[in-house]
Amino acid sequence: MGPYNWAMSRPAVVLLSGGMDSATAAAVARRDGFTVHALTARYGQRHAAELEAARRVAAALGVASHVVVDVDLRAIGGSALTADVAVPVHRSLDEIGTSVPVTYVPARNTVLLALALGYAETLGAFDLVIGANALDYSGYPDCRPAYLEAFERLANLATKAAVEGRGTFRVHAPLLALTKAQIIALGRELGVDYALTSTCYQPDAAGRACGACDACLLRLKGFRELGLTDPAAYR
Repeated sequence: MGPYNWAMSRPAVVLLSGGMDSATAAAVARRDGFTVHALTARYGQRHAAELEAARRVAAALGVASHVVVDVDLRAIGGSALTADVAVPVHRSLDEIGTSVPVTYVPARNTVLLALALGYAETLGAFDLVIGANALDYSGYPDCRPAYLEAFERLANLATKAAVEGRGTFRVHAPLLALTKAQIIALGRELGVDYALTSTCYQPDAAGRACGACDACLLRLKGFRELGLTDPAAYR
């Protein structure tokens, strides 16, 4: 994966879920001079409040474009986020990240990065940005450095733009080695308004977070370590 002294004024496709990490990754891309084209997937996730959050974040960041792609992962299920499976709550921080949880969505990041790759080809872009995090995270195998490096190799084998020599695709994961607290601190430096974001796996109809799922617990831990109060709405 590429270093973070990214070239100026190049287009980049940023996977924007509406959560804290993707909002921060988009802000990093903007800081480093990329023209940000955001891509959000409506994949049947139960935490659909993040779709509206993605729109809010995209507007606040002033992205060049924001596309929302429909891909129904509920058709294959296999996850607490896309099937009628209970979302784990009140797990200890020691438990989180020790194994792959039921909130893992089969092949999600592969599907999302493939969509970003296709969009990048239509834009003439060669940079993909993802807010993957491998420290304070939920144990997902498709957030690991080896996976992202493998996808980068795939991108350069699978695309017309790469095989014709028009450019080399790079997958950027600027948050990969940061804790949640470090991500929040970075985002605040870059002006990210975390009140606009939605992280919870099971928000209520008003979009308020549960405060008990793994995603909420990791997010709250980050703010707590900085001595800050999370500006998101909790029920």
